[in-house]
Amino acid sequence: MSQNFDIIIVGGGAAGFFTAINIVEKNPKAKVAILERGKEVLSKVRVSGGGRCNVTHACFEPNELVKFYPRGEKELRGPFHQFGSGDTIEWFEKHGVELKIEDDGRMFPTSNSSQTIIDCFLKATEKLGIKILTGQSVQAIFKKDDIWKIDTQNEQYVCEKLVMATGSNPKIWELLQQYGHAIVSPVPSLFTFNIKDKRIKELPGVAAKVTVNVKDTKLESTGPLLITHWGMSGPAILKLSAWGARILHDKSYHFTIFVNWLNDIETKDAEQKLKELKQEHAKKAVSKKSPFDFPNRLWESLVLASEIDTSTTLGTTKWADLTKIQLQNLALQLTKATFQVNGKSTFKEEFVTAGGIDLKEINFKTMQSKMHENLYFAGEIVNIDAITGGFNFQNAWTSGFIVANNIL
Repeated sequence: MSQNFDIIIVGGGAAGFFTAINIVEKNPKAKVAILERGKEVLSKVRVSGGGRCNVTHACFEPNELVKFYPRGEKELRGPFHQFGSGDTIEWFEKHGVELKIEDDGRMFPTSNSSQTIIDCFLKATEKLGIKILTGQSVQAIFKKDDIWKIDTQNEQYVCEKLVMATGSNPKIWELLQQYGHAIVSPVPSLFTFNIKDKRIKELPGVAAKVTVNVKDTKLESTGPLLITHWGMSGPAILKLSAWGARILHDKSYHFTIFVNWLNDIETKDAEQKLKELKQEHAKKAVSKKSPFDFPNRLWESLVLASEIDTSTTLGTTKWADLTKIQLQNLALQLTKATFQVNGKSTFKEEFVTAGGIDLKEINFKTMQSKMHENLYFAGEIVNIDAITGGFNFQNAWTSGFIVANNIL
């Protein structure tokens, strides 16, 4: 016996819930169900932002907001004019969730807990009579006479309109390929760099604001970099991994990066600055204190890498004793430190993928498939992804809202 609904949403994540809630708020008589393959819904929401849920970003100008999306920048301009970050804040406030802005622009619930967002969604779905069906892994999709049939491992569901909000699910992409949709092959985005290098080996936890370039590419990123046990992470690295998702995949995650620890100061200017320091601090030990805006431990490591003695037994090198070569070496270590990247690490819970339904096959005014009437997409199932900072969630809210506005 099949179960009948007006609308079925496949995927019990952020995009699926937001779509369902907005549909029924606009159309209270609509019979809507969410199918989720796992035992739990909203599991990615739970772990996002370190368990605090980075709901959106305080960037309120659509033309600026789109710049945070390596894939989808052009397509999202129109949708963000319909439903942007400001609308997200208002929506959650109306549903009893207050958001706060942090210094870097990221926005979280004031409770600092992702459970607040989960509770908000569960309360809304219950109030609106939306059926949540867990443990329903979709095995097949059929379309006959404007009716969609969905087979899970133990049930059959029937609906007039179907919304796919399954995120990066290869099995669903495969099913949609059978319906003629092109899939841009998925590659990881948002990953950290594995680097074994004696300059950073003893420095896990040290952070600095830097500019990073990938050798032989145009990839460049500025922002905080965090040294970790396995290499480098932090916004500067994650941003680079998002913009370079395809390029770095093609390099099999083996490539060279240049790190400018002084952010925007060029090598020749750094050399000049070091010459001035040599005059000013002639009698002081070079490695003693960082003259730049980053931790002493990092400074000492870069001094050592420039072949300047830092050991106390031999008498630490004074500024006055620095040779021209040592000064040049140090200027290079500060502004163009070369590191070999050998592999990547991804956050399994917050895994973001570049790839999905080809953007040319979607009408971004409605989020409807251009190939099949009454088939809609929301969230990360399409070939859209963003850097960290609440932007991937904003895409989920925006696409879900547009589906809800146009589906009935």
